[in-house]
Amino acid sequence: MFDGYDSCSEDTSSSSSSEESEEEVAPLPSNLPIIKNNGQVYTYPDGKSGMATCEMCGMVGVRDAFYSKTKRFCSVSCSRSYSSNSKKASILARLQVTGKPPTKKAKVLQKQPLVAKLAAYAQYQATLQNQAKTKAAAVSMEGFSWGNYINSNSFIAAPVTCFKHAPMGTCWGDISENVRVEVPNTDCSLPTKVFWIAGIVKLAGYNALLRYEGFENDSGLDFWCNICGSDIHPVGWCAASGKPLVPPRTIQHKYTNWKAFLVKRLTGAKTLPPDFSQKVSESMQYPFKPCMRVEVVDKRHLCRTRVAVVESVIGGRLRLVYEESEDRTDDFWCHMHSPLIHHIGWSRSIGHRFKRSDITKKQDGHFDTPPHLFAKVKEVDQSGEWFKEGMKLEAIDPLNLSTICVATIRKVLADGFLMIGIDGSEAADGSDWFCYHATSPSIFPVGFCEINMIELTPPRGYTKLPFKWFDYLRETGSIAAPVKLFNKDVPNHGFRVGMKLEAVDLMEPRLICVATVTRIIHRLLRIHFDGWEEEYDQWVDCESPDLYPVGWCQLTGYQLQPPASQSSRESQSGSSKQKKKAKSQQYKGHKKKRKMPVGKKPVSLSSLPMTGGVRRSFSGDEELTPPPAQTAPEAFPPPSTSREFIPSLKTVTTLQLKEELIDGEDYNFLQGASDQESNGSASFYIKQEP
Repeated sequence: MFDGYDSCSEDTSSSSSSEESEEEVAPLPSNLPIIKNNGQVYTYPDGKSGMATCEMCGMVGVRDAFYSKTKRFCSVSCSRSYSSNSKKASILARLQVTGKPPTKKAKVLQKQPLVAKLAAYAQYQATLQNQAKTKAAAVSMEGFSWGNYINSNSFIAAPVTCFKHAPMGTCWGDISENVRVEVPNTDCSLPTKVFWIAGIVKLAGYNALLRYEGFENDSGLDFWCNICGSDIHPVGWCAASGKPLVPPRTIQHKYTNWKAFLVKRLTGAKTLPPDFSQKVSESMQYPFKPCMRVEVVDKRHLCRTRVAVVESVIGGRLRLVYEESEDRTDDFWCHMHSPLIHHIGWSRSIGHRFKRSDITKKQDGHFDTPPHLFAKVKEVDQSGEWFKEGMKLEAIDPLNLSTICVATIRKVLADGFLMIGIDGSEAADGSDWFCYHATSPSIFPVGFCEINMIELTPPRGYTKLPFKWFDYLRETGSIAAPVKLFNKDVPNHGFRVGMKLEAVDLMEPRLICVATVTRIIHRLLRIHFDGWEEEYDQWVDCESPDLYPVGWCQLTGYQLQPPASQSSRESQSGSSKQKKKAKSQQYKGHKKKRKMPVGKKPVSLSSLPMTGGVRRSFSGDEELTPPPAQTAPEAFPPPSTSREFIPSLKTVTTLQLKEELIDGEDYNFLQGASDQESNGSASFYIKQEP
């Protein structure tokens, strides 16, 4: 979670541009001062000195390459680290996450005494690494509960139907409030596991706030659980499985005839479809398997791809290890539907730059991923009017996702792919160009930001402000890319401002954090990470595979990162806010203003129980269970069940119970209606922000 002190190796990175790049860099004019920093080349046309020293790590480098307006820090990571209680505390926090002291030297142009001091302190604290690691894990896994977070703040979560790539995203149906389910009865002193019927009071993604039948308006024993959990069943499951239904101890004397009460309450009510658990299981089967080989963007040089091998698959997210990584630590995280991964041979087929591997043959057990498993892009016709090199447009900066910048098409590839550079901040060798498809929702025509009242980031060093496209095009002798070439489709995505979700921090793509939708521009979403400043927000497409429903991490066993200041808000509401810890940023590529830290691996929570005597929240924390019962009520066998299924695509079952069937103890189930959202589209170059 924190930026590592050993972000890059001194003895190898200085020659990365010359040794690893497969294309020669054109020589620079001799009259321009040349400065190398982090393997990149920058020039100063005005000949003025432009050096700066990082106040956190002591790195000396090009001033224009430093982060923030004040140019006080060499990277976002150093800026965040400096904002913690002290530099010393920052180093300790890094040790708590990584569990080991820094082992590599930071690559700097001029070593400062502060660097040696920090390294010495880190080495001294290495003896506490095991204890620190355990403590950090306990905080991240047990310090946050989605249920408490939503209840205490009256938040609303984005529905599962907004996430078509997530489990059950396309077959969630009309699961909503008042749907009845059979769940374990925790308010009981019987030695065996018993069940009772509960109704959904509130739905938040995969998570549901449940209330046992018979409690009416009493919320004293309400509890949150993941509706896709293994202990959540449709009404009638106990009868079919021979499990007893036992009323909670708190209300066991409330009614004398519980059978009649259940028949009355459940007649006409909805429950889960009988094959719900099977659908959940099927939707969590993923075609990507370990040892598959893919082409993926080089995180140190955005302009090219490399071969990587699938190391593990968690919930459709892939941990890819670059093929040349001997210790298998040089990895990259992304979703299997990410536009950053491709089949072997993709780069050659479209003319994209590719870093050849030193490995001459495949390792044993490794095999190429079938091309049909990758996300398909829309076919385009490049024979007519099409994008051309030098055309201007607006694009989301992949190295600063909170900004939309002035950009230029640098190269037109095959199959509709474009190489794009951010004006004013490109490396001389083009190593920070990035590839977008022509239909990508991350590129926009000239004027998009102005129409939708979004701040457009002008080229670095451009002084004629406020920025005007007309003047800039005239000064640079450029033309704008035609509006008709851009993707104008806007799906009926269902997101609303204020909705909660779980989102990947694309600057550190192995981390998934608690997040909020703060702005919607047609299909473009502004994602805010709870507890962090707005400068870390990210512009993301509504169909991005990096967005997930509340409860996704618990369902798949992935670790969820809680809000930065959540602990201080819960422990002492009147006390001052706890200063946020430093959170490192590892992104999809390498750029002069950022370092590549070593982040924290997600921890699998799949072994943690979701139900039973102890309920687990979405990060694995224990919730309080009802007090043990003093006397155990007599368990009665649940009514036997006979189902009449009507073939359909509906996903919620309506219960039809009749009073005269009490003696026969027979339930009839009929499937009810399901409302599906439409997927209409509209142009987003006309309407303003909703």
